[in-house]
Amino acid sequence: MQPLLFTPGPTPIAPQIARTLSQPAPHHRTQEFEQAFGQVRAQLKEMMGMQEVVSLVSSGTGAMEASLCTFVSAHSHEPKLLVLNNGKFGERFVKIAQAHHINYLEIKSPWDTPISAQEVLAFVQAHPSLEAIALQVCESSGGLRLDFEEISAALKGHDPNFLVIVDAITALGVEPLEVSHVDVLIGGSQKAFMLPVGLSFMGLSAHALCQLRPHGYYFNLALELQKQQHNTTAFTAGISHVMALQTYFTCVAELGGFKALFANTAQRALASAHALKALGLSIYPKNPALSMSTIYHERALEIRKRLKTYGVVVAGGQDHLKDLLLRINHMGIIAVHEIAWVLNALEQSLVDLGLRARFEGEAMRAFMQHYY
Repeated sequence: MQPLLFTPGPTPIAPQIARTLSQPAPHHRTQEFEQAFGQVRAQLKEMMGMQEVVSLVSSGTGAMEASLCTFVSAHSHEPKLLVLNNGKFGERFVKIAQAHHINYLEIKSPWDTPISAQEVLAFVQAHPSLEAIALQVCESSGGLRLDFEEISAALKGHDPNFLVIVDAITALGVEPLEVSHVDVLIGGSQKAFMLPVGLSFMGLSAHALCQLRPHGYYFNLALELQKQQHNTTAFTAGISHVMALQTYFTCVAELGGFKALFANTAQRALASAHALKALGLSIYPKNPALSMSTIYHERALEIRKRLKTYGVVVAGGQDHLKDLLLRINHMGIIAVHEIAWVLNALEQSLVDLGLRARFEGEAMRAFMQHYY
């Protein structure tokens, strides 16, 4: 049987989207493609809640790099960028800044503990040369949800011109995002959109548009936006990805729209959390994201290996947590019977490894009670 892929990225490609991807692609300099691209742009803007959106043929890391290179001054003698480092992807912003000689400072915190708005505001007040911040909505290396809403609001209250860059790659399409204080919102195709890796999105605020300047060659956002506002691209478009995004938005509409999508994801994620607690498992982050369930266990590696015998593939941790975490995906449109399979397989795996006395259906009972 085909294993159930429940890793938090890449997520499984939905069957409807796979069918779209198997179709012949139109040429990107045609009216047919321009119409599709225009529709996708409009739907992305609605989902992201931003004034403008730019798509890039890259993974989400490309959009992270483009955002720092475009909006943060390089080669400055004083620090201009603050990075919140709660895990591997906060660390990635640091490495991008280093690669482009952007003078930065960072606030680091354990991967299970979110950095607070009070900490950030006090840090910025103590370092007046800072002009921008980069942070995650969900730091997926540990499944942690940061309070980006309160952080961005505090910074804009301190200085309306402070530029807020938010990596929402594992949150976009998962939950409604309050972006009134966000200037750059980053997403990627391989998460809740259920597409292959290869397309990233950047939502831009009015303030970001005022700061937009030509920079670089391929990641020249000013040039890309100019072209994309006319439903074309500066370079070869991600044609198949764009057509597949049309299918994704059709699937969302059939589900009942964004509100129904977000409610369904939250319902499934929260019910799964109750199921895991019923099994006596420990949730790793102090503020869990809805996009995944992250379990801390000394025998996580053995549990993951055992799950594979039941056709379930989940993710481990990274770095120092590589063999201590199990991360179960909730991003995308997931059928209830699939998450039920995962939870039953998990309970049986615990029995097989001598971590539970017997299979009693505890996980499924708790899930069903809270889901319905």
